[in-house]
Amino acid sequence: MTGKLPPPTFDGSFPHRWQAEILPSRPLILPNRHFVYPRVVEEVERGALEVLIRPAGSTQEFLATCALGFRDPAVPTGLWATPNEAEICAVSGGYAYIIDTAAPERFTMIPYRPVLEIRPITRQNLLLFVGHHSIIAWGESGQAWQSERLTSEGLTIASIHGHVLQGKGWDMMTDKEIPFTVDLRTGQRCIQT
Repeated sequence: MTGKLPPPTFDGSFPHRWQAEILPSRPLILPNRHFVYPRVVEEVERGALEVLIRPAGSTQEFLATCALGFRDPAVPTGLWATPNEAEICAVSGGYAYIIDTAAPERFTMIPYRPVLEIRPITRQNLLLFVGHHSIIAWGESGQAWQSERLTSEGLTIASIHGHVLQGKGWDMMTDKEIPFTVDLRTGQRCIQT
């Protein structure tokens, strides 16, 4: 492996009321509005994702500096639209930040360290964050649900049909990959029949 990171992802699956540009580095002259996510972090500049964001209907752009999680090609980096048109999801090395573009001081950092996959489910109006053991669903009004622990390690989404997500993951007790299903409306594990 060369260790080279893939280019950042942009996913505009949901309608959004903002424009954003990932900058190659922090500008020498900062815009009037600059926000650092999370607010308190050591060495945020090292590898941070620098995003210039222009909210719709506003002439006031702002710079979002998002601290890097991991410098690893296995974790995502990029920008995702969310079910809320005013929010942007910026991900830097698996650290995911949901930022309100109309009020950038309001943000949520997804608790997975790292987020391993981000999957928009437009039919359900959900943005899924996949961690090592469970899934968080983000809806128009914020976090819709968090699943229970689904695996001992290595969660993979296999398919989504209607309101049912099917996946698999390694089970420590059996030392095998086991399947699971989750109801996308509630985040609850479906009973296997």
